[in-house]
This record gives sequence, C-alpha cells and structure tokens, in this order.
Amino acid sequence: MGLRLGQPLDAPVVQVQAVLDHGPERVHRTLGLKQEPRQIAHETAHGSGAFGGLLQPRAGAQLTLEPFLGHRFGHHPDVEIGIEAAAHALDHHHGLLQQDELGPGLHVEDLGVLEELAEELRGRGCTSRIGFFLHTPFPSPEIFAAIPGQKRLGNALMVYDVVGFQTCSDRDNFRRYVAASLDGEPLHGDRMAAQGETTTASVFPIGIDATAFRKLAEAESSKGPILPDLGEGMKTIIGVDRLDYTKGLPERLRAFEQLLEEFPEHRGKVRLVQIAPPTREILPVYQEIREDVERLVGRINGRFGDLRWTPVTYIHHGVPQDILTRLYREAAVGLVTPLRDGMNLVAKEYIAAQAPQDPGVLVLSRFAGAAEQLREALLINPHDINEMARALDRALTMPRQERWARHNRLWQRIETYDLANWRDSFIQSFAESDTDPVKLFSKKLGAA
Repeated sequence: MGLRLGQPLDAPVVQVQAVLDHGPERVHRTLGLKQEPRQIAHETAHGSGAFGGLLQPRAGAQLTLEPFLGHRFGHHPDVEIGIEAAAHALDHHHGLLQQDELGPGLHVEDLGVLEELAEELRGRGCTSRIGFFLHTPFPSPEIFAAIPGQKRLGNALMVYDVVGFQTCSDRDNFRRYVAASLDGEPLHGDRMAAQGETTTASVFPIGIDATAFRKLAEAESSKGPILPDLGEGMKTIIGVDRLDYTKGLPERLRAFEQLLEEFPEHRGKVRLVQIAPPTREILPVYQEIREDVERLVGRINGRFGDLRWTPVTYIHHGVPQDILTRLYREAAVGLVTPLRDGMNLVAKEYIAAQAPQDPGVLVLSRFAGAAEQLREALLINPHDINEMARALDRALTMPRQERWARHNRLWQRIETYDLANWRDSFIQSFAESDTDPVKLFSKKLGAA
C-alpha cells in the first residue's frame, strides 16, 4: 500500500488517499481530516497566492512578496494548518507512519501547504520513503531566491527521497538552485546532495488516459455535430481554460482579432469557441481578467460579426466531458496558449480526440510544459500577437498530409507517456532512490 497526499482543487481540505491497488482497477480509500483553513492556505497551494505568483508570474508583473513578509515561509499560521492536518491524518489512522504499512511510500503533491510535510513526518518517526511531485513550473534560481526564508523551503524539499517535475527545464532549475543556494552537489544519475540530505530530482511528465479519451471521442462523434451548421467551409478553433491570468486568454483573443484583420479571407469562415469556467472570482485579479476577456469578446463580435456569423462563442461555465470531447473532435484547431503552465493536459486531450485520418492542428505555447513533449505542434510565443495570428492562419490552411504526419507523431507520444506511465514511473523511482532497492516493491506493482 502506498499513499498519495494532495488537496482537491475545489475544497480547502487535506486528503490522504490509500492506494490499495496500483493497477487499472485501483481503489482509493480516503482517510483525510476535513477542516476549514482560511482561504490563503488553499489559494497559496493552488497558484493564486504569493507562492503561485512566483511559480507562474504574470508577464511584466513584479514579484509579490508581501504575504511572506513577517512570516518565515512554512510558518504562516494558515499554512501550518495544512501540514498539521496531513500529518495528523497519517498519525492517527491505523499506524500509517510505519514502514510495513506504507509499503512503497508516500506521494505528496504540490507546493504551498505540503512542501514541508516530509520534515513533519520524519519528526514523527516516519521511515518510509517519501516523494514529492510539483505540478506547477519550478522557477529559475534567481526568482526562487526572492522568497524570504527560501533556504528553509529548499532544505524541506531536500528531505524528500524523490522530487518530481513536469519538465527537464523545471528539474534543471531546481538543481541549479540547490547548487547555488544550498551548496549542493550532483551524485550519480539524478541524485544530488545538500545540507546533509540526498534526493532524486527527476522528470515525470504527467499524461492522460489517451486510449480511453480517443474511444470516448469516437463514440461521441457518432452522434453528429454539436455546433450549429454554418456551411461546409466553416472551421472551428477551440480553447478550453480556467479563467486564470496564467492562461493568456486576452492575448489569445487579440491574436484571433489580428487573424481576422490581417487575413480577411477567414472572415465568415472561422469561429473561436472559448470555454473559460470561473475560478477564484472573489480575488480582484480574477475579476479583472474576466472583465478584460468579456470586453474583448464584445469588441471582436461587434467589429467583425454580422447577422449570420458570430466570430467568438464565449462560455463562462464548465462543460461536461462528453460534450467537450465532441467539441475537440469538431475543431480544426486546438488553441492552447498559456503564458506559463506546468504541463497543460488540454493539449493532450485535443490530440487524443482527433479523427486519425483527418486530424486538426494543435497551436501550443512554448511556455507550456507540454511543449517539451509535443514538438510537432505549432509552437508559438503567447506574448507575440502577430506570431499567434500567423500560426492560426497556417493551422487553418495546413494540407491534410502534413496534419496527418504531425498528429501521428503527437499521438504516439501521448499514448506512450500516458497517465499510467506517469504513475508507475514516479512510484518506481521510490525503489530506485533507495541505496538498498526493495525487490518486493516492483512485485507489488506487477513490474517486469
């Protein structure tokens, strides 16, 4: 039995999941300790707090360090609630801190609340291996060093046996930080040492269940088109994002506007469907981004639309997965242009949903973690409006043979590096991180 710790996106609670079976029929047992930490703990953990501003800063924005001032990081009272809650959940449920109960070890996800959990558990006598996975980008050493008390955070990460990252760039930033600020040194392979601790810093790009997603798209497509029929020549561009300042939605809309301005032959023949469900709307920065997006949608539709054609369809709420897969399938272009993103699974979902013999084209920000894997997409700079507009024109006019060739390579990659591969490779790293590998562990996973 191994454990996976993390916070769900939609509730400020700490969950502890006991993974009883790591195979396809795996079962989860929620042990967690529900509580109500104040909003800052939840927001910091998921990218809208001060630490999120460091990991995924807005373009041109200064670092926001005010929430850290007066508190050593990890010792803000609200952040301590999350650490204590997770440790308490483990400590008081069937002796789960014992090595023989934990089996492979602990899997902890994301910064903000749980990055110091390994220290807490070690202090409570936990001897099991503990792994940490960071979903968001790890910044350059210069940016990370801006956090007051950052060495304590760096030392806390070194306590983990395995620290996982989405991309090689993120891992390399961490290694550079450890070398520069913690006097760390490289060991064999991905191992490194600093401050009397050793850890394995490796790359585990998260994936999707690509085969299942493709089957769902095929089943849903048999129901026929879901978008209004505006003529055989109408093409659709699809964007699916949380309404978040890191997703680059205003820049995307300006690029679509520039497409219609610079390439008038597309007017009346292309539509942008942008799905952007709300997130953290109580915060001013998210209220501002919503106002900006709605203003741009109105401007584009008012400037270019007519009685028969609305250039932008904007949906400010969630869409069921079956409907979403049909939209992906119908779209000639998938537009994924975050200013910064740890991975971005929308890009992989779009690829999986395409008809293999007549696929669409993925236009992808080179600042999304997915760009490191999805090199056959049209990679763009989301800050360059003109470049995005030209990429959209190229995607809309790309010959079928080129679309097929690009898609085939992209599909092979997301099928190989799927969700199961991410899960198994991360868990397998627990055994490899130990100086005395546990042979029994690989047997539990069913590994060869």
